[in-house]
Amino acid sequence: MTSRPNSYDDFPLPVDPSLGGQQRPFVPISSTGPGGPAEPPAPPELPRRHKRRRRVLRWIGLVVAVAVLAAGGYVFFNYQRFVSGVTQIDAIDGSTTDDFDGTDQNILLVGDDHRPDGATAQELAQLGTTADGGGTATDTMMVMHVPADGSSATLISFPRDSWVDIPGFGKNKLNSAFALGGGNDDPAGGARLLISVIQNMTGLTIDHYVRVSLLGFYDIADALGPIDVCLNNAVNDRYSTLNLPAGVSTLNAQQALAFVRQRHGLPNGDLDRQVRQQYFLTVEARKILSAGTLLNPFKLGAVLDAISSSIETDPGLNFIDLATQIKGLSADKITTATIPILGTPTINVNGTPVSIVEVDTAGMPAFIEGLIGGPTAYETATAAAPGDVTVSVLNGGAPNGSAATATQTFASLGFVTNPPDSTSATAKTTIEYPAGQEAAAKAVATYLPGAAVVVSPNVTGVRVIVGSDGLMPAAPTAEAPAAPTEPTPEQTPAGTTYAAGACIN
Repeated sequence: MTSRPNSYDDFPLPVDPSLGGQQRPFVPISSTGPGGPAEPPAPPELPRRHKRRRRVLRWIGLVVAVAVLAAGGYVFFNYQRFVSGVTQIDAIDGSTTDDFDGTDQNILLVGDDHRPDGATAQELAQLGTTADGGGTATDTMMVMHVPADGSSATLISFPRDSWVDIPGFGKNKLNSAFALGGGNDDPAGGARLLISVIQNMTGLTIDHYVRVSLLGFYDIADALGPIDVCLNNAVNDRYSTLNLPAGVSTLNAQQALAFVRQRHGLPNGDLDRQVRQQYFLTVEARKILSAGTLLNPFKLGAVLDAISSSIETDPGLNFIDLATQIKGLSADKITTATIPILGTPTINVNGTPVSIVEVDTAGMPAFIEGLIGGPTAYETATAAAPGDVTVSVLNGGAPNGSAATATQTFASLGFVTNPPDSTSATAKTTIEYPAGQEAAAKAVATYLPGAAVVVSPNVTGVRVIVGSDGLMPAAPTAEAPAAPTEPTPEQTPAGTTYAAGACIN
């Protein structure tokens, strides 16, 4: 029995003997008038089963095309709806929408405590607060650093009581900068002053700015839905209204807000609150990036609406470009850290005792470099000969005489030395050098293992600050130790990455 062909292509063309048995090429016929070529036979009728198959395939193609177009339209609709709800202010001087060009990005995230206008008693109860109006003091301040390849992110927290220089106002707490800049009536002015303080503290350039209020945080947490956290110890704080047992708890929006606001009753007070906020943002990121949110159009739409109506940004923050840069980011690749501090003393300001956080200003460059990486020029440099290097040693909180002792040791190793001196206290012994003197800095680091090594625009030569960690240069030996090729753990301030299910205070 001869099998039936399954498609038109299965029917053979006529064989022409004059072509040596080859198939005769098909020649289209333009006319069938008298004397013209004979009308070719009609092609065989396709089997009905094949017709149905082709019809089904056409319908499948149509459905796929419609689905793709609908998905694209849905994404475009959601993005347009999202950006239309965002409030924009001129927080960044010279901000443009074209700066996501494959470079690192630093985004300042700010949260303040102001209450919604005309809030009812029920709404205030949901926020776990009262009708005192709150304030525009920025109690939550973080810089999110996103590297050029978007493979990871680092959240750097700044304690609100950090005692810092505020341009035009002298020394004050960091959380007052926004209000001193006019934030109550001029959010853009407040943002610009706060950004200048953060940049002066860290040496980082702030590229973008995002601010969220107390109510905005609540709305976002409510849209995301219940979230699990784990505590090492039970808490019952009447100030934040948080009451949770030890272990895992599932929080609603009100409890989530109380969770990140609590500082009373925590072992390290406001410093532990910074940890709470870092932890919570990591947990929330894990939930946002999960399939349960991203693949649920209704939930994703609600989350986007809550975020867009709750935040204030600079006009240059292009969310599509940012999303493209961090498309490979996961919650397990988010590192958190708090700026280095020297303690939490109480000082006297105009006759009034004030509790502050003392920032380790001298240790800041090493901290930042340890988190986001140092310059490639230093890593690839070859250590210079000691006799070609001049080094200065300053005491930054080490026992008296440490700078003089270290200077003598460097001299005995063959280095040219300057007279010892002193400077601001720091916890970490640090080697500072100007760009271009990487080989000289590496020569000093050879004899001071464990010290942080940072490039600084504030020095003209290699400078060693001996910190309270007590690191001192090695005494002369018959053979100098080899220069370290990789930073030691002590050289890199370790951030924290919270695994799923991790517990905190």
